[in-house]
Amino acid sequence: MRGGVHHVDLTVKDAARSRPFYEAILGFMGYQLGAVYPDGYCDFDLRGKRFCSIGIRGASGVNAAREHDRYTAGLHHIAWFAESRADVDAMHALLQKIGADVLDAPADYPHYGEGYYAVFFADPDGLKLEYVFKPGDGAA
Repeated sequence: MRGGVHHVDLTVKDAARSRPFYEAILGFMGYQLGAVYPDGYCDFDLRGKRFCSIGIRGASGVNAAREHDRYTAGLHHIAWFAESRADVDAMHALLQKIGADVLDAPADYPHYGEGYYAVFFADPDGLKLEYVFKPGDGAA
């Protein structure tokens, strides 16, 4: 596990507004809401063969209302492992059900490697997210 990601904290404009979105998509992947703090910060934990935590916190300060731009300094996007192509399709169905912004419906992306199949979507603040299956990447 050396070098594996332990946790990621994401800053959103409004944690209470974003929480249902993240509960849906992270819950689909097996994360569980681990904690909710008085300031609205919430933490989702993935346990099993590995541990990873995704935290969602509300923005503050002078730039709290600025729009997310993945092409400026900061985070471009996050991609999670899917178990299969059908798993990617199931995530897409969930995204449609919750009215999420699907940037690119499930498709093959051979320029990212043989068998690369993914759906790209955005959170309520425009942060780009990806759910991807690529045979042999060891998602299990």
